[in-house]
This record gives sequence, C-alpha cells and structure tokens, in this order.
Amino acid sequence: MNPTGGNSTPNYPYFITTEPLVVKKIQVPIGSKLVYEEHFFVEGKQDHKMREEKLTTIEFPAGKELIWGGVPVRSIYKFFNSEMRGYTVTADFTKLSEDNKTRFSELWQSCSTDLGITIKNTDDWSFNKQNIADVESCSVIYQRYFKDDTKQQSFLNEMYAELQKINSK
Repeated sequence: MNPTGGNSTPNYPYFITTEPLVVKKIQVPIGSKLVYEEHFFVEGKQDHKMREEKLTTIEFPAGKELIWGGVPVRSIYKFFNSEMRGYTVTADFTKLSEDNKTRFSELWQSCSTDLGITIKNTDDWSFNKQNIADVESCSVIYQRYFKDDTKQQSFLNEMYAELQKINSK
C-alpha cells in the first residue's frame, strides 16, 4: 500500500491498434499497444489513439516484432528523463536468425536486450540513421553518462559506427 494513499502503479492510458497505423514514422501492426503519458481523468484502455506527442511506449504483438536495425524488437519506449531526446529499443534476440546477424546485432546482444538511442527529431522513432544522434547506452553495462570510462565510450562508439553500416529496409 502506498503511504500517500494513492495507487502504487498509475493506470496510464493506452490504445490497442485495430488497423495498421504509422506512429512515430513506424508502421505498427494490428494489436500493437500504444501507451501514453499520465493524463488528467484519462486512464486505462482507450477506444481511439491519442496525440503522438504524449506517446511513451510502443509494444508490438507477439510474432509481429518490428525489425529495427536488422534486429527484431518487442518495444520502443521514450526516455524517462525529459531532458534527454531519445528512446530505448528492446530486442528479442530469440527471433534473430543466424543469417541476419551483424556485428551491430552481436554487440547489442553482448550487453543486453535494451539499447538507448538519442535522436534529433523526437517525432521519428524509426531506424532512420540521419535522425539517430548516438547510441546512449546498452543496458546499464555501457552508458555515455560515464564519460571518463574509456572502455564504455569505446564500446558505444563501436556500436554507433556499426549501426551506421546497417542497410535499413
């Protein structure tokens, strides 16, 4: 129980897509879950999508993962820190076939399923290399935050360089 008397987990508004839609420049399939920021008197499942500016998460239905940078991903969610422009991509490496592996996917898989990406335009969460400013983190193992850690910075620099080599579809 929350000592302040409120619910311990907010019931964020969300929408389950009923037709294919383009959201944040990504084609999302039917059954995708779009989660939005907390909104006054708006909670839980909605019968229509809300404003894209308020979107915090895209969750793809099982079996319909998005291919992002050549890697199947389950979800994309906006950085919690509003000072940072970017999102985290969560991979499903069990869906990545051997013949689709790249140096980029191998680096990503070596540290975690979560990859933090900083971007220039917050309206575009697609694998648009011109919009991707940097690889911010790979799990908690490698983070740009630790500027003086040359091992972390070198790893993230290599990931970013390998990301730039990927041919997007």
